[in-house]
Amino acid sequence: MPAPKKTTRGSLLVTAAVLSSLALAAPVAVAAPKAPKPSGSPSASPSATPPASMSSVGGARLGRPGTQVNLASGVPVLPKDLSARSWIVSDAETGDVLAAHNAHWRLAPASTLKMLFADTLLPKFPSTTEHKVVPSDLAGIGAGSSMVGIKEEETYTVHDLWLGVFLQSGNDAVHVLSAMNKGVENTVKEMNAHAEELQALDTYVVSPDGYDAERQVSSAYDLTLIARSGLQKKDFREYSSTVSAKFPGETKKDKKGKSVRKSFEIRNTNRLLSGDSDVPVYEGIAGVKNGNTTNAGATFTGVAERNGKVLLVTVMNPEKPEHNEVYKETARLFDWGFKAAGKVQPVGELVPPKSAAQGKDRPGANPSGEAGGSGDGGKAGTGSKPVASASAADGTSGIGTALGITGGVLVLLAAGAFLINRRWPLPDLVRRRTRSTDDS
Repeated sequence: MPAPKKTTRGSLLVTAAVLSSLALAAPVAVAAPKAPKPSGSPSASPSATPPASMSSVGGARLGRPGTQVNLASGVPVLPKDLSARSWIVSDAETGDVLAAHNAHWRLAPASTLKMLFADTLLPKFPSTTEHKVVPSDLAGIGAGSSMVGIKEEETYTVHDLWLGVFLQSGNDAVHVLSAMNKGVENTVKEMNAHAEELQALDTYVVSPDGYDAERQVSSAYDLTLIARSGLQKKDFREYSSTVSAKFPGETKKDKKGKSVRKSFEIRNTNRLLSGDSDVPVYEGIAGVKNGNTTNAGATFTGVAERNGKVLLVTVMNPEKPEHNEVYKETARLFDWGFKAAGKVQPVGELVPPKSAAQGKDRPGANPSGEAGGSGDGGKAGTGSKPVASASAADGTSGIGTALGITGGVLVLLAAGAFLINRRWPLPDLVRRRTRSTDDS
């Protein structure tokens, strides 16, 4: 299977601080009706065509087949050359769905499912934790899986493993982290429970790495919910926005018989972040995750910011056979979304997690927005430096990324709290430079 602009965010953050203090006393947004969650029955398998009626989570229109958008005077028309089976454009902060196409169609997700894996497991292990890989850790990896290159009997930090997951979509890294989490079966169980907590009710997990498996499904709507949840975690944001990093290699004997372990470079396979011959780095891109398998085709969820607007776009399985088509269609939808934002009336909303809607703390959340429990938090997501400013020993490169808001200016919401107007700010979203700057 196969990183901006300065914006004025102070007023939003101050508003967030005030509103969060009122969250428990004021009414919360009411979640849309739940749809039946896949239970492991054959009916949970992806359909060949979009069902006539799908889930209504987020609004009735999102359950209808075909394109849903409120075109009116002043609203730009949607791109005409979209071939994806399903897609969705939404405001990451307000939760407004600006437009969608078969948003709740249950399809094979490929490695975009790793976003759910990360959102579920990131809070469990401090990034400095070390783990020596044993053969059983790598058992059951599917043939042809994308790998970061983990070797048996070698020791890796949790930080190393998450870089392998996010940058190289390494199924080997997923399996090692799953082994640390009491095994694949337990991890799958926890992922399904977390999907239900997020109200990602189209999602059913069979394999934690997103490898093709019977009955394994998600939807563009659910992948967007999952990404939005993950992006609340500082580690998640920084891992998913890292363009390149050094990964530990295999220990070998040098000419003098001394054991030496060198590192090698890994690069993010998200082409809107790292670029390719036919896809430039997208202005304002800050993650999130791509995927590609035989059954799923190409899938992608991305987050980008321009002029104070933060959008999420998910695209699933473009039918056009062009190289990097999933990124090209995502870029066109981002372009449309930034032009339409503030002009188009939403067709639905991204619902909050169950616990947030009920005024409770979300499982695994902590006030700092950081993952990995207490302690120094390791190399990603805890320092005041942006990814691009990390020390050489850190081994990561964000190539022009910067934290938008730092230090005393940073205003964080209480653990898991949603604001009463459904805003869910990304207070220190990692931002990319503009294309023109990158190309210089």
